[in-house]
Amino acid sequence: MDAAACGFSEEQFQDACAELQQPALAGADWQLLVEALGISIYRLLDQQTGLYEYKVFGVLEDCPPALLADVYMDLSYRKQWDQYVKELYEKECDGKTVVYWEVKYPFPMSNRDYVYIRQRRELDVEGRKIHVVLAGSASVPQFAERPGVIRVKGYKQSLAIESDGKKGSKVFMYYFDNPGGQIPSWLINWAAKNGVPNFLKDMAKACQTYLKKT
Repeated sequence: MDAAACGFSEEQFQDACAELQQPALAGADWQLLVEALGISIYRLLDQQTGLYEYKVFGVLEDCPPALLADVYMDLSYRKQWDQYVKELYEKECDGKTVVYWEVKYPFPMSNRDYVYIRQRRELDVEGRKIHVVLAGSASVPQFAERPGVIRVKGYKQSLAIESDGKKGSKVFMYYFDNPGGQIPSWLINWAAKNGVPNFLKDMAKACQTYLKKT
């Protein structure tokens, strides 16, 4: 397994909490990409790949933090509400829980798949209860690359959630991946610009259904 597979540091969890309280956008060329439905998305160009890192800030109303974190972590439920999931499951490998995730891409592009580890923690920061989920690509021999599916490497995601003081959640999300293959970077960035708000919107809807399910 690579570095991410060794687990996440305390500092990484604290950094996600800090961004939730005070977005760290200074000192780098973060650009505001889109602002809609109470969500702001910023991007930063990675000179090496021509792709962008993303930071997302906002509020999801009527989604309490613990519920939102539960929905995000529930892989079998995600298969019901995320239309782009082809395959998604967890497997124990060398004492670590590893996630396999295949994502549907539109024809004629090949599907992408991810192999990653994730960790959820609840932190108490000066009396604020914050749910943090960190995820990162892992290289695991038990998950060989499949013919016709392109393996995504360099996937990183952080999610921090706390109460908005009402019935909803204040959210911070960081996201980067390099889907590889012959996809123009403008198309990848267009998909991120549209896909992230839609994903959060779908997750908010999924919270309401999850409540009824439980």
